[in-house]
Amino acid sequence: MIKKRICADCGEELNGRADKKFCSDQCRNNFNNRLNSDNNSLIRNINNILKRNRRILSELAPSGKATLHRDRLSDKGFRFGYSTHSYVTRKGATYYFCYDFGYLRLPGDFITIVQRESASKTDTAVAAEAETSAVA
Repeated sequence: MIKKRICADCGEELNGRADKKFCSDQCRNNFNNRLNSDNNSLIRNINNILKRNRRILSELAPSGKATLHRDRLSDKGFRFGYSTHSYVTRKGATYYFCYDFGYLRLPGDFITIVQRESASKTDTAVAAEAETSAVA
């Protein structure tokens, strides 16, 4: 007796190759999209948080630099636990970046926001400029 093969997505009977798993490209795509939807939604949600964080930093520092109280960021919905990368200066100050905008936590719940100006400038130069302006 020959065992009938069925589509892994819709359950239709399969005809053709012995190793065929799906009856059509649409069923194959549906199956794989459903399989990966959890991973895709997690990544999409994190990217949305990072983009929102960057937008908030850019709105609060239109000139590329600003020092303000942490509450201003929090009031706009900034999520401090999310960043694309961090940079530690020689003096030990840690900048957290959301793409090209970064921030440094200062004493007294103040934040300095910096923007990486161009690819020709390094994070070191931007961080050094921000550190100098934060002290002044």
